[in-house]
Amino acid sequence: MKVRYRATAGIAVLAMAVAACGGGGGAAQKPNAEQSQQAQEQMSQTPGVSINPVPYEQVKDGGTLTLSVGQWPSQWNTNHVDGNQADTADMMDTILPQLMVADEEANYTPNPDFVTDVKNEMSGDKQVVTYTLNDKAVWSDGTPITWKDLEATWKANNGENKKFKPASTDGYEQIESVTKGDTDKVAIVTYAKPRPEWQDLFSRSPFLHPAKHMETPEAYDKDYLQKIPVTAGPFKVEKIDEGTKTLTVVRDDKWWGKKAKLDKIIFRTIETPAAQVNAFANGELDGVEIPPGSPADLKRAKEVPDVDIRKALSPNWRHITVNNQSDFLKDKSVRQAVQYAINRDVITQSDLKDMDWPIQALNNHVFMNNHKGYVDNSGDLGKYNLEKAKQLLDAAGWKQEGEYRKKDGKEFALSFVVPAGVPYAKTEGELTQAMLKEAGVKITIRPVPDDKFFTDFIIKGDFDLVPFSWIGDPLPLGSLQQIYKTGSESNFPKASDPAVDAAIDAAVSEMDPVKAFEKANAVDKLVWDMVHTIPLYQRPDIQATKKTLANWGAFGYRWRDYTQVGFTG
Repeated sequence: MKVRYRATAGIAVLAMAVAACGGGGGAAQKPNAEQSQQAQEQMSQTPGVSINPVPYEQVKDGGTLTLSVGQWPSQWNTNHVDGNQADTADMMDTILPQLMVADEEANYTPNPDFVTDVKNEMSGDKQVVTYTLNDKAVWSDGTPITWKDLEATWKANNGENKKFKPASTDGYEQIESVTKGDTDKVAIVTYAKPRPEWQDLFSRSPFLHPAKHMETPEAYDKDYLQKIPVTAGPFKVEKIDEGTKTLTVVRDDKWWGKKAKLDKIIFRTIETPAAQVNAFANGELDGVEIPPGSPADLKRAKEVPDVDIRKALSPNWRHITVNNQSDFLKDKSVRQAVQYAINRDVITQSDLKDMDWPIQALNNHVFMNNHKGYVDNSGDLGKYNLEKAKQLLDAAGWKQEGEYRKKDGKEFALSFVVPAGVPYAKTEGELTQAMLKEAGVKITIRPVPDDKFFTDFIIKGDFDLVPFSWIGDPLPLGSLQQIYKTGSESNFPKASDPAVDAAIDAAVSEMDPVKAFEKANAVDKLVWDMVHTIPLYQRPDIQATKKTLANWGAFGYRWRDYTQVGFTG
């Protein structure tokens, strides 16, 4: 979850939107059977991809595509924990390699621009994946893309050298070796343990980077810090403008693949959703995301002449992360009390009301509502129960004294950290504040700068509760190691449970898909019990675009082929 959640590594994205603030948990009603059925029907009718598909030959040559991002990165190394953000990945899609790519049904195939053949075989009890790289594939500095790039990526991300700070070691830590085949263009990747979801490595989660920029911790940290020294894609960097927080990429004439239709793509940093929609309405942007909790923005976007609203089901989800190492939250029973006191249906209804999206809570940490592996594992903990919350707090020694609870003279007070430019995150905080007050727990909402939200607060653990979204990819099991396993840089609550770790190892090495899903759901039950994260809902993927924009929009599970993106008129 880009940050980054993937099925191997995720992307965490800032949640942005405005929602009406309701009362406490007692004021909220759980959806009735009819409402739940309507939500399920609405979800079944939502497409898997919506991008206005147009054949390459019918897309106009030339033109400039202008898009927005909400968070400007300082770290452009997408492997690095500080570079593991959705906005960063969205920009790097245009300029970095992806060896394997997925369609709208989450089926992976080799990307012929970078890979001419891939073999996945078993050799005894070991899995061997052999990549034959395209002879024409080179980095923008003229260096050939070879097996050494895969080797350097593996060594930097496998967790053995603690001086590297990868967003996730998932997949890489299971690799035994990366060796040269018959030529430098053949990479042989041997897994010590089988890994069924191998396709996302050396692709978008994270992207492949040049060996020389990955070989040392210093290069890993600094070579892509506020700069992008080397690329390999249909576009190249024209300018990084730190003053205006704008990235401009232009068509790379040295690109060996199909020529990109667009001349140029501009990514502008516009921090608030309302400002992004205003820019779209004013003709400054060609497409804009409409995040949850922003019905007014959706309404305004619909009123823009010649607009097209594109929606798709994506592997992205909204949640509240619970700091397991907080002084107040180290006790699991106390974390469970907090979860019982939060009415997830209220927050879900607030965020999704009038968004033309299924209002349905997510009851799984691994699989989305529309995934075939989805099972409701929330159990009793997933149900709002104020009295149970009070009982657990009493048993833990937190006694009601006046408005709030105290223990040994200390008031039970938690911080709810939100990005200042994201209105609906504040609303989520206000709802949580009202709910937990009924349980005797004080919540202080802490707005922080948007561009510091992840690097200075989430990653450093400076929070008690924090809402954000995990942006996934088509392979869900990899998120287990990245988000929930002890020691992972993206295990932001710093939760640790040997039983969870063992269950994760069993799930990610299971080659039988049905059994892998069963084992992943066993992990999910344990994660619910530890209260690592409180799931809210499957996040909407809603894009407002110009009608003439082709092959871009709500991608769902599908990869973004920027050679095809352009205009029809």
